[in-house]
Amino acid sequence: MPTPRTTLDERFSGPGAVPTDWGSTLSVLESAQLFWLSTVRVDGRPHVTPLVAVWAEDRLHFCTGPEEQKALNLQHNRHVVLTTGCNTWESGLDAIVEGTAVQITDSETLRRLAEAWLTKWDGSWRYEVGEDCFLHPDGHERVLVFAVTPDKVLAFGKGKFTHTSHRF
Repeated sequence: MPTPRTTLDERFSGPGAVPTDWGSTLSVLESAQLFWLSTVRVDGRPHVTPLVAVWAEDRLHFCTGPEEQKALNLQHNRHVVLTTGCNTWESGLDAIVEGTAVQITDSETLRRLAEAWLTKWDGSWRYEVGEDCFLHPDGHERVLVFAVTPDKVLAFGKGKFTHTSHRF
């Protein structure tokens, strides 16, 4: 992944603030246990749902059942926003990833991602690899896997209040 162009938006940052470096933002994306995925319904209404995701191979990955609302939304509009962070005011770093969700169907990539899910959550999230998707081991239900290559990542530092943009 190329190094992003990082800028501080002084309009929304505290006096003397400096941009959050990409390494700190990436650390939040790699370690976050929960993200909020925003998609758009066919009629234009927003849809937001919590889910687990994995940062791997310079992209953020998430999965969903083929009949879930987010999967239905992605059939019509692949633009997404994934948000993570904490709900405190004085400390922490929130991160927002904007990009386009692309379904992953390659078996080798799915194998690596299944391992990434397994590793990140110490075995709590187990998937088998199907023909073009993950499969739940307990019922072999299909699970679609998507990757989001960031167009832009925003980082909001708290306490000193910084508004940083990482553009690719």
